[in-house]
Amino acid sequence: MSYWRRRRSFFDEFIEDVMRGFEELFTMLEREAFEIFSRGSGARGPVVYGVRITIGPDGKPIIEEFGNVKRKGIRPIISEEREPLVDVFEEKDKVIVVAELPGVDKDKIDVRIKDSKLIIRASDKDRKYYKEIDLPAEVKPDTARAKYKNGVLEIIIDKRVEEKEKEGGIRVEVE
Repeated sequence: MSYWRRRRSFFDEFIEDVMRGFEELFTMLEREAFEIFSRGSGARGPVVYGVRITIGPDGKPIIEEFGNVKRKGIRPIISEEREPLVDVFEEKDKVIVVAELPGVDKDKIDVRIKDSKLIIRASDKDRKYYKEIDLPAEVKPDTARAKYKNGVLEIIIDKRVEEKEKEGGIRVEVE
């Protein structure tokens, strides 16, 4: 076997480091959750924790956590509200937010836009969700439209575009 086949790539080492970190985190969360439930802390319902890894525009990995387990220092805090998995897409003239909210009725979903944040809150008898999303651009809140089908909420908001940009850009005088 040649030297190049035996040599581990940067990507292989990176993946192994990430997986080792996840194993340590899950082991700690499992131990802490067992302690919380065995002490009778009053926490009820499932423990939901997940991560999503995507590659950012700069080529670096982005690790996002979701669920109802938050870390405060080294101790996990289990909340009643879950943080749903959310994708944000920015297009030329609009921002699209897609959130997974399985198990709730559409009349139990509250969507608000405050400053540059989109706030999603949903609660039903068995499930509660809460998520604040920083919007990637200035939007017109009064243009927001939301659809909910099969546990997936899609919100479309028009971007705020300056009038001069609409008319073909800002003219620069040449001296």
